[in-house]
Amino acid sequence: MTPTSPEGRALRPHGRSGADRGARAVGAVVGSAVGDALGAPFEFGLPGVYSTRFPDGVGTMCGGGGWDPGEATDDTQMAVLVGESLLERGGLDLPDMFGRFRRWAAGEPKDIGLQTEDVLTSGDPWDLAAALHFQVNTRAAGNGSLMRATTSAVYFARAGRAATMDAARRVAALTHGDRAAWEGTAIFHELVRVALEGGDPLAAVDGTLAEVDAHHRERWASVLTPDWQPDDATEFNGAVWPCLATAVWALRTTRGFEAALSAAVDVGGDTDTVAAVTGGLAGAVYGIGAVPERWTRPLHVPLPGCGGRVLRAGDLEELARRLDGTAGSDHQKNYT
Repeated sequence: MTPTSPEGRALRPHGRSGADRGARAVGAVVGSAVGDALGAPFEFGLPGVYSTRFPDGVGTMCGGGGWDPGEATDDTQMAVLVGESLLERGGLDLPDMFGRFRRWAAGEPKDIGLQTEDVLTSGDPWDLAAALHFQVNTRAAGNGSLMRATTSAVYFARAGRAATMDAARRVAALTHGDRAAWEGTAIFHELVRVALEGGDPLAAVDGTLAEVDAHHRERWASVLTPDWQPDDATEFNGAVWPCLATAVWALRTTRGFEAALSAAVDVGGDTDTVAAVTGGLAGAVYGIGAVPERWTRPLHVPLPGCGGRVLRAGDLEELARRLDGTAGSDHQKNYT
C-alpha cells in the first residue's frame, strides 16, 4: 500500500532521483531562486492564496506586490552574495561576506528583513553586530539566515556533515544572534548535503537532530516530526522553526518539485522565503530537470550595490556548478 500524508496525499519515497549530482546542485540553487520569485507576489497572503490564483494548479511567475514577474527578492540576492564570496575568497571569509552584505544593504534593495537591516546598518564590527543586536532585542530567530543558505549548503556539502553544519552556523551568526537560527540553518545545510549525495533528506532528519545543540534539539525535533503540518505552527512562518518545518512538510507530502513549491506558497505568510527554502531542498532532491521552464525563463536576480548587475537562470546554473565543483575539505581552510 502506498503511504499517505495526514492530508491523504500519496507520499513519494525520497531517495536517489534520476538526476546526477551536478543536476541536483543546480536544482538546489536555481530551485531556491525560483521559489523565492514564485512566492514573492503572495507574501503575507492568507492560506490558499496560491490555489485561489491558480485553481488549475499550473502556476506562473505572475508578479505583483511590487515585484516583476520572475524577480527574485533579498533571499536570492543574499544567497548570491554568499556564494560569490565563498568562490572568490576560496572559502569562508566572514569579514568579506559581511562587507558584501553591507554594500548590498546600502544599495537600497526593494526588500530587506528588519533584523538584517538593523544589523547591517548598525555600524558595529562584523563579529559583534549580530550579537549586540540580540543582546538588546533578546529575540533574533527570524528566517533571514535560512533564506540565503542554499549556496553555502552546496559549497560545503562535499566537506561532510560536521563541516557543513559548522559553516552554516558561522554564516548565520553574521546577522542572527539567536542560536535557534544557527541550528535551523545547520539542519538545512545537512539535509541538502544528503540530497546532493543522492540520499533521502527526510530519512536523515533524526541523525541530523542528534548534531543540533542540546539546548535547541527538542524544539527543532518537535517541528520536524513526520506528523507536523503548518497548522501546528505556534509562530508566524517568518520565524526559523515553522519556515524550515514547512519546507520539510512540503517535500514530505508531495510528489515532485512543482507540487512542493505550490504547497509551500499556498500556506501563505512569508511565502517568498518559505518557497525559497522549499525550492532549495526540493531542487536538491529532484534536480534541475524537474524545475519548469516557465518558471526559469523569466527568472532574474537584481543585485543592489553591485553596479547594476542582474543574474539570470543561466548565471545561477554556472554559480551552482562552480560551488559544487570547488567544494571539498581542502577548500574549507579560511574561517577568519
